[in-house]
Amino acid sequence: MRGKPVSGKMILVLCLASFLAGSLFTGHTWTHGGPSPTMTILPTDVTRLAGEITPDCNRKRKLVEGKSEDIMGEVTRTHQAIQSLDRTVSNLEMELAVARTRGQLPPAKASNHSLQKAFVVIGINTAFSSRKRRDSLRETWMPRGAKLKKLEEKGIVVRFVIGHSATPGGVLDKSLDKEEAEHKDFLRLKHVEGYHELSTKTRVYFSTAVALWDADFYIKVDDDVHLNIGTLVNALARHRSKPRVYIGCMKSGPVLSQKGVKYHEPEYWKFGEEGNKYFRHATGQLYGISKDLAAYISVNAPILHRYANEDVSLGAWFLGLEVEHVDDRSMCCGTPPDCEWKAKAGNVCVASFDWSCSGICKSVERMKEVHNSCGEGDGAVWNVDL
Repeated sequence: MRGKPVSGKMILVLCLASFLAGSLFTGHTWTHGGPSPTMTILPTDVTRLAGEITPDCNRKRKLVEGKSEDIMGEVTRTHQAIQSLDRTVSNLEMELAVARTRGQLPPAKASNHSLQKAFVVIGINTAFSSRKRRDSLRETWMPRGAKLKKLEEKGIVVRFVIGHSATPGGVLDKSLDKEEAEHKDFLRLKHVEGYHELSTKTRVYFSTAVALWDADFYIKVDDDVHLNIGTLVNALARHRSKPRVYIGCMKSGPVLSQKGVKYHEPEYWKFGEEGNKYFRHATGQLYGISKDLAAYISVNAPILHRYANEDVSLGAWFLGLEVEHVDDRSMCCGTPPDCEWKAKAGNVCVASFDWSCSGICKSVERMKEVHNSCGEGDGAVWNVDL
């Protein structure tokens, strides 16, 4: 049975009586223990102590006597404070990861060995057999020579990303050495090239890039995709002040369990029953991550699991983290007439490709056509204010 609430005055009297009784007991104990300092309690001390004790007693009395809404409000505020503290700790851990990464030696050889500040690093995924694709980009949306260097001084780094062959120093590597000497637009990774090693290559790319450039964003794009660099930079700038950004065209495709089909997932059983879909992740033709996430990949690279598809792997690495997924549909426009109509309407696409080919179909022959129809204009990237 619940008794009547105790009045505030009675609680104050009990608090003071308890304190005085304790003081007298302590004084009595000192007397029996031998000579000790005497404790004199003055009226002013009682008044001061009453002032210190009363708020705490009143607060507890209010919680006991108060309504359930007050108690729930207190619990809610406490929960919010804990969440805020968790976010602060998470931010500090990410900053520590960045600092730790800055102290590491670059894990791969690159055409630029000095750590420099940049706004974005754009890595174009390419292969030994893709020389014609690379040339088609150099002739359209990718600056060359002095313009590439000037763009880098502006804070925009663009590189073809490639590893080495299974026999380092062989014919393939020597041919690439000559191409690099001519164009100076490669980022060479300590990685063995292979289509089924794209998840590993993605991991190595971000780890290498974050160790070489102190950038706000790191981008991966395929070499059969049309990209408007200036439009991309403007899109990224809108998220510059946010921590842990993962941007691209988010999708959730089916998990293919049947062997022999393209994009087969050997670990399909991890995604639930047959016919299930993957979690949301950015499509592999183009995606970007902020500095904190690139540092996270670099620090935790040895324990990041790799699935068959590199875009799925990247999305999996961020599950369970406080990451903002930005679904930007301008990063996956179709080729003409789609991107052309949008450009004429003033909505220039960041990237264009054909979904049916996972890139621009026959990109070597059609890249110039797509560029002429959907390009942002030669001066757009130079007018971007960073």
